[in-house]
Amino acid sequence: MSLPAHFTPIETREHLLGMLAEAAEIEHNLMCCYLYAAFSLKQGADEDLSEPELAAVRRWRREVMDVAIEEMAHLTMVANIMSAIGGTPHFGRQNFPIAPGYHPAGIVVKLAPFNPATLQHFIFLERPEGVPVPDGEGFDPPEIYERHQLPGRVMPSAQDYDTVGQLYAAIEDGLTLLAARLGEDALFLGDPVRQIGPDVSRLSGILRVKCLKTALAAIDAIIVQGEGAKEGSRTSHYQRFLAIRDEYQALVAANPRFHPARPAAHNPLMRRPAAGAQRTWISASPAAEMLDLANAAYNHMLRLLNQAYAETRGSEQQRVFTQAATDMMYAISPIASALTRHPAQGDDGSCTAGMSFATLRATTTLPVGAATDAIMIERIGEIAAACARVTALSPELAVVQQRFDRIVEDMKEGLPAMTSSDTTATPDAPAPQRDGPPVPTVENGVEHIEGNSLTLHFNGKLCIHSRHCVLGQPGVFKANVEGPWIDPDAATTEALVTVAHMCPSGAIAYTRKDGGPEEAKPPVNLVQLRENGPLGLRGDLRINGKAVGMRATLCRCGASKNKPYCDSSHHDVPFVATGEPDTRPSEPLAVRNGVVDVRPQPNGPLEVRGNLEICAGTGRTIDRVTGARLCRCGHSANKPFCDNSHERVGFVAD
Repeated sequence: MSLPAHFTPIETREHLLGMLAEAAEIEHNLMCCYLYAAFSLKQGADEDLSEPELAAVRRWRREVMDVAIEEMAHLTMVANIMSAIGGTPHFGRQNFPIAPGYHPAGIVVKLAPFNPATLQHFIFLERPEGVPVPDGEGFDPPEIYERHQLPGRVMPSAQDYDTVGQLYAAIEDGLTLLAARLGEDALFLGDPVRQIGPDVSRLSGILRVKCLKTALAAIDAIIVQGEGAKEGSRTSHYQRFLAIRDEYQALVAANPRFHPARPAAHNPLMRRPAAGAQRTWISASPAAEMLDLANAAYNHMLRLLNQAYAETRGSEQQRVFTQAATDMMYAISPIASALTRHPAQGDDGSCTAGMSFATLRATTTLPVGAATDAIMIERIGEIAAACARVTALSPELAVVQQRFDRIVEDMKEGLPAMTSSDTTATPDAPAPQRDGPPVPTVENGVEHIEGNSLTLHFNGKLCIHSRHCVLGQPGVFKANVEGPWIDPDAATTEALVTVAHMCPSGAIAYTRKDGGPEEAKPPVNLVQLRENGPLGLRGDLRINGKAVGMRATLCRCGASKNKPYCDSSHHDVPFVATGEPDTRPSEPLAVRNGVVDVRPQPNGPLEVRGNLEICAGTGRTIDRVTGARLCRCGHSANKPFCDNSHERVGFVAD
């Protein structure tokens, strides 16, 4: 990859950070443009498409969405490079359409629905260097200008490049030059903790950056996967868009009336535009309310990403923020797609709405700690409440509200410290006047610990050591002490109730003495798949007909000595099973709660009956069932479902 003509070399860290920020905005903007086009594609059999046409359009949607997700991975790797050289990640960008002068004149960025011109524009943007490709019709630059950095100037200035690949070539050259001039240790002085790697992100191909070699590897991965890839690379974004164009042209040749997309607005806007602005105001209901919701979720997604880079408490907390950000992106998708079915203005269906990706001016990070955790969860709760109001106007979004609710639950579970910043006694729960925690009574292996306002129950045989208790309420659950270790009066009643609800195995339960409500039956029955681990169940649970509470963690590795419950043997086997299997087609359940009856079959699977949503570890719904046979021998090739491998391996269990 050659440097752009007349490009002034990057000779300072400040200049390098500026060019990386531009690369971040390019990746961010392309991601939004690709998503907008994908959201505009038709998805239903009622949208004037034949079965072969609908199959092709659905395939294109998946392909364009995959490219957009790869752009998000590119954005993350650019952020890693910025962090590695002492900067901070850059997730800000101008609102669409991007004003002239912000990028080179030849890079026009605006939101447009999927059509031949938009597709050709994507091909043009992703073209390899030296490949003559025309831009799409209507994407001509409104102004012709040049951007240059004058040699010797200390203040960095934007510069021109013909392709995005050339931009990365300039960054690569600057990294190499500065590493030689300053020394690698001096250049890559960023805190290694402030990186997003494959251990905390579900995005594929993420690389942590700590030196010149890893920085260049990250840039090479970006170029090879998309911008600037060799023309013959079948998996490059360029070639993937070419393949869609070829199939599109063939379908039009067979049926000149073929229109794969809805008439979504160009450059939609949330408010009345200024005079002469080339934007479409989304003013009709329910589109206006749906757009407000989508943009709120999108902005909080960016804030979550920012917070992930600021996180210093460890990879577990960092993972919570990155996964919540990714889950927010998936929650936005059905809202943005539904928008393109509703009129933008009045009842005129000739122009439908679309998501504008409007941004806030400030998405800076907040101080790391429980207060910020609470603020982040509070905002998702506000978005979920807004979604409930929008669902009243557009019932198709009911599933989205469930996703937002689940993100809140996952963040509360993953960030237990935010449940209560006060782990000491309060006026409502005075500190006990004794030398240590009360002595429990033990019945059938269950410890019963009396407190002033409730009795805590602890069943050690069910505990899988998720540590929400000792991390969330260390004043109550005193790890590594001799003798009694649970002190119910060292926190408020509601704090105790919260930490009990967060215990995934049901090892912690309670009985209230203050007249407050006992644990409610969950409104949605869930089975959550833990990566390389057990099945987490939530519901009104029965095992072999016996009520066992609302939470249980059941073995699926086949090695537990406490079947059907997990005893953490999967760590010793070791057991390998994804927590993110493919989504299966399913319809929403008419009823989502009720009794869940689990019957372990002798030498066989878990036979489960009841309304149930089977979810990935990140909360994504995999399937919705009213009954299932779930593997517990650990050998099924179709996990979490049984494929009768227990017979082949001679699995033995009651």
